[in-house]
Amino acid sequence: MSELLFKSFELTRNYFLKNVAALDESLVDVQPEGFNNTIHWHIGHALTVTEQFMFGFPKKSTNLPANYMELFATGTKPADWNGDVPSVQELSTQLKEQLRRIKEIPAESFSEKLQTPFLSQETFGELANFAVFHESLHLGQIQAMKRVIEKTQS
Repeated sequence: MSELLFKSFELTRNYFLKNVAALDESLVDVQPEGFNNTIHWHIGHALTVTEQFMFGFPKKSTNLPANYMELFATGTKPADWNGDVPSVQELSTQLKEQLRRIKEIPAESFSEKLQTPFLSQETFGELANFAVFHESLHLGQIQAMKRVIEKTQS
């Protein structure tokens, strides 16, 4: 199972990064009508939530700055941002590094039961699979937002 999960992470993350790299920088901080956040937020959110799911951020992982929870956790929004906000380029670098760390997780970890089921996921492998699903959802939001912003700017 772990090989399939690693392949799913790699496929999803590489496609996510390819889409982010192709973005015009002028689009990333625009919040189109009908959307709760910006493309910039979605990129940081995908990174932060995957860090939570896979590495226990912020309690068990110090790979990301602690303020990422205030910037990108569920329920946050760019309108409330203050202080140091990482650039999309910085987030992209961290997404690449995170994928490398994910691929180093021991295969046997994926069969471990979670102490408390989370979002109906009972094992670490199920949670990892949910992380891939979650990232795909946010990639879809990024793609939709990009189209809406481009349409309104033309």
